[in-house]
Amino acid sequence: MDFKDLLAYKKAFDLSMTIFDISKSFPKEETYSLTDQIRRSSRSVCANISEAYRKRRYPKHFISKLTDADGENSETSTWLDFALACKYISSDDYSKCLAEGKEIGKLINYMINNPGKFGVKTEN
Repeated sequence: MDFKDLLAYKKAFDLSMTIFDISKSFPKEETYSLTDQIRRSSRSVCANISEAYRKRRYPKHFISKLTDADGENSETSTWLDFALACKYISSDDYSKCLAEGKEIGKLINYMINNPGKFGVKTEN
């Protein structure tokens, strides 16, 4: 199995691309702040999942990178809050992205709590 086959990775990638498309309409003055931050954090979820999968030989590293992915996912949620408060995104887009982020968080936490199901050698 490749990390790109992981459901958490696929959903995180899709959300990141959705956020990329939505953020294209953010005001120019947000280019180096909100736009950059929300794109970075959403992309970082995928990057950390892929790193975790490659480090599955080492249980603590696997969990650490997934914890980083979960943190980036939460950060993305916070940036979505700001985008909504600033009226840069519709409440429908906000709700859809937030729901998807919550699902991604559940998937990441499942991986953290069940590392053996992802090829991590756990102590018995």
